Amino acid sequence: MRLILNILWFIFGSGFVLALGYGLAALVCFLLIVTIPFGVASLRLAVYSLWPFGRTVVTRPGAGAPSAIANVLWVVLFGWWIALTHLLAGIAQCVTIIGIPFGIANFKLVPMAFWPLGREIVDVD
Repeated sequence: MRLILNILWFIFGSGFVLALGYGLAALVCFLLIVTIPFGVASLRLAVYSLWPFGRTVVTRPGAGAPSAIANVLWVVLFGWWIALTHLLAGIAQCVTIIGIPFGIANFKLVPMAFWPLGREIVDVD
């Protein structure tokens, strides 16, 4: 079932578009050198937005104060409006019965888009 949902998400649920957007943001961050940690976070978001079903986000045990400081900067510059966009898209998709799984996938992306550093994506199994 996860495979089917991931394929439908990729095609109809904007998985490809999200991954492309996060990938382009990562490239810009890598070009600016100073923002490389944000580029890594954007790549993590790109991978997670491609195949969100069957995966979850957990806090990385080794993340410390630098990660928290960078997350505060991320929230101020990017995170709040990216998370808000995922939240609004999730609400809009949950209006229809067919869109409920896609809305849930967008809700799963909200915490990762809001506070991405110091987290990792793992399989549910």
